[in-house]
Amino acid sequence: MIPREFTGFVAVVKQDCATCRLIETVLPAMAREQNLLVYSQDDPQFPPGVDDVRDDRELEFSYRRQIEIVPTLIRIKAGQETERLVGWQRDDWRRLTAMPALGEDLPKFSPGCGSKSLDPGLPEKLAFKFGDTLLQARRIEVARQQDEHELVYERGWSDGLPVVPPTEERVLRMLAGTARLPSELVGVIPPDNAPCTVEKVAINAVMAGCKPEYLPVVLAAVEAACRDEFCMHGVLATTYFSAPIIIVNGPIRERIGMNASHNALGQGNRANSTIGRALQLVIRNVGGGRPGGVDRATLGQPGKLGFCFAEREQDSFWESLAVERGFAADESTVTLFAGGGLHPIGDQASRNPESLTRSLALSLRTVHHAKAYNGADALLIISPEHMRVFRQAGWSKARFRSELDKHTTVDGRAVIQGADGIAAGMPERLAGKRLRKFRPGGLLIAHAGGGAGMWSAVITGWAANGPKGSVPVTVPIKL
Repeated sequence: MIPREFTGFVAVVKQDCATCRLIETVLPAMAREQNLLVYSQDDPQFPPGVDDVRDDRELEFSYRRQIEIVPTLIRIKAGQETERLVGWQRDDWRRLTAMPALGEDLPKFSPGCGSKSLDPGLPEKLAFKFGDTLLQARRIEVARQQDEHELVYERGWSDGLPVVPPTEERVLRMLAGTARLPSELVGVIPPDNAPCTVEKVAINAVMAGCKPEYLPVVLAAVEAACRDEFCMHGVLATTYFSAPIIIVNGPIRERIGMNASHNALGQGNRANSTIGRALQLVIRNVGGGRPGGVDRATLGQPGKLGFCFAEREQDSFWESLAVERGFAADESTVTLFAGGGLHPIGDQASRNPESLTRSLALSLRTVHHAKAYNGADALLIISPEHMRVFRQAGWSKARFRSELDKHTTVDGRAVIQGADGIAAGMPERLAGKRLRKFRPGGLLIAHAGGGAGMWSAVITGWAANGPKGSVPVTVPIKL
């Protein structure tokens, strides 16, 4: 490092840089007239002709001095930096060094090269190596002969699929995806009510296979899951199929490459798949929500590995789910819905909104059970071809909702216990009353899917959705 009393110049170079090789005659000339230290990133013998070349192949000096371009020339006074130049600009070098003839045989300008300290993956490795990290998580030592992937399974940290080992470098790289401090508390994770920091979320995001730019979405999903009204503990503890379903709205969808089109609810998109998985790993590894423990699902469903998709906003005729829930169209949000399985609704024949609405309502009336009218929740996903029917007719989302509510409201006599020879159903005292299928605000509507196919879908809500169970939660995404 530079002595406190040092006054003079420091140059940072690497032999594998055309501009550094261009000025290799300039530096010996400076060394003869100035107090000059040279730090070389790749060859302690470069440049020739300079007596004091210091070996920076470990890149500690370049890392600590935040060198981004080589060559970099720094003026030091009493150990303190006063000015720096990057690349070769003859007039600036002459001014800074007060050497009017410096580099007279060289071109006036040559751009520098990237510092080796910024090579892919190195900033995180250097931060860890030189102790400039705020990571607080406990380190796990893995023996040389031990398979780190098998260790994850043995420790119970996996959801059943292989995970990415969360090395310090990978976690630091993940944390670069947010401006939030690693130590910031995100929430208290059920069922163990364990405090969860940004760092712990980042660790599980690494394990899930996320990119750093996904981290703000994962953090928002974790915050939503910690809200009392979402009741994550209950979503886990029920014998029902429920899992947190993540719907992403706003500009971040396209910025991180989420899928809202073909196969939006399926596999194949990294952001969709890993964001949902990261939330589930946080619940498992931080909160202790594991199958057979607090997680008491009788059968479960594949969505419990992670279920996340983006709404198709770019060509939707209706306002988005987030806008409908009070957020601005240019605001990125996460909505968490406690959902069960996915049920297709196929209607290839309806070409007017009245017929299609009745058709969708008929399917929605079977949510949980065709005779269950105790205020259910559901997420209805309208495909583009079905959306086209409403667009061509000029139906607003509000009108569609109103008509759908009318067609999912029935006379209690049709659904009471014993009706149609079925013991299940509503209490007999509700015979003759008008019963609504969904509680007010309990039916969420989003637009997603590919442009071909008249297939929409419904995701059933948890049987205990509502104030006594889980209420959908929408939160803004903070970068």
